[in-house]
Amino acid sequence: MMLRAVIRRASTRGGGSSASSGLGKSLQSSRVAASTQRFHSLSPTQTLVPRGNHAPSFHHRSCPGCSECSRTVFSSFQSTTLQKWVRPYSSDSGDVVEAVVPHMGESITDGTLATFLKKPGDRVEADEAIAQIETDKVTIDIASPASGVIQEFLVKEGDTVEPGNKVAIISTSADAVSHVAPSEKVAEKPAAKPSPPAETPKVESSKVAEKPKAPSTPPPTKQSAKEPQLPPKDRERRVPMTRLRKRVATRLKDSQNTFALLTTFNEVDMTNLMKLRSQYKDAFFEKHGVKLGLMSGFIKAAVSALQHQPVVNAVIDGDDIIYRDYVDISIAVGTSKGLVVPVIRGADQMNFADIEKTINSLAKKANEGTISIDEMAGGSFTVSNGGVYGSLISTPIINPPQSAILGMHSIVQRPMVVGGSVVPRPMMYVALTYDHRLIDGREAVYFLRRIKDVVEDPQRLLLDI
Repeated sequence: MMLRAVIRRASTRGGGSSASSGLGKSLQSSRVAASTQRFHSLSPTQTLVPRGNHAPSFHHRSCPGCSECSRTVFSSFQSTTLQKWVRPYSSDSGDVVEAVVPHMGESITDGTLATFLKKPGDRVEADEAIAQIETDKVTIDIASPASGVIQEFLVKEGDTVEPGNKVAIISTSADAVSHVAPSEKVAEKPAAKPSPPAETPKVESSKVAEKPKAPSTPPPTKQSAKEPQLPPKDRERRVPMTRLRKRVATRLKDSQNTFALLTTFNEVDMTNLMKLRSQYKDAFFEKHGVKLGLMSGFIKAAVSALQHQPVVNAVIDGDDIIYRDYVDISIAVGTSKGLVVPVIRGADQMNFADIEKTINSLAKKANEGTISIDEMAGGSFTVSNGGVYGSLISTPIINPPQSAILGMHSIVQRPMVVGGSVVPRPMMYVALTYDHRLIDGREAVYFLRRIKDVVEDPQRLLLDI
């Protein structure tokens, strides 16, 4: 519309060249005005139209020589380029997993980290043990959840840990060694640099050396006359108790404080059982692959006695008495770390060979420290063989929550009267400690008498008499 008005105005005025030149100038000025209005009405994003993904050239509508347009184009170009090349950053440190304390059993809430089996920087495989936890009952391994390199340990030896606590950080990336080793070297170098301050302590050491000269002489003469002479402290060693030892001490003291303990004794002639053993030990080993010992004979005798006196297999629970219709016999095993009591489950359903195999397996695990909590849980009666250490006689302590314990002792040749004659016999003292709140003296004596009858005459087991 504006151009048409200008043309009409020029045509009415007339004039050849001057009109045409005026028309050209008006047309040029109108184009500039129209272009300027159109540019200012557009936003910067509408002004720039990129021709490619990262092309630096743009087609724009602006007045030539305008500084604002050139700044707008340049700033818009920069923003477009930055937005195009932004990418999410990804760390190259590799995956990291954490080794945690496993579940240790229903009755165990915490443990002590006894020792580390690996060091930071060592490579471990999946399920490989990296540390050991000592609990009240067993020693538990902490396994690596994945293959990798140990970066660091989050706890120290001797710390108390609970299930779920983080113990170590393990890097599963292949470059973990390069990350661990340099950090240790760099940490060592700055620690060795501070040598200049070594001059200052020299003055203090000379002062300290001068001070104790005066008061050092009088105290020894006065104290030596009054105080008794005690062994020097450097000849004593203070070692913290292991958790297993603490647990044993607590349970034994609780047994003394809870039960009305009473012990009855008897003696057993081991002639027939030892004769049976020596007669069939080779054939027994060839068939079953395990040696025939005396322990299986006493376990079978205890099963028979418990079946004859069920109250010995029972236990007090509050105001009730729980009678057990099964026989799970615990055997006391002494290890370097303390006393453990694994359980022979279903002993009343086993023969001599099954009992010997179970005893050997449990004793091996106990000495190696690989016995599990389930293998020590429960038990209705305990047999303790102190004779392997040379004990002649003792009064064993009940293992809670049981009600009685049988103590075996060493076999000693003693003169005995047999058929009116004095002959040497291999004799063993046996002891039964029982809870007198539940078990009367009569049942205890009958129980021990049944042990004596079966061991002295093993044929009773075959005839069930």
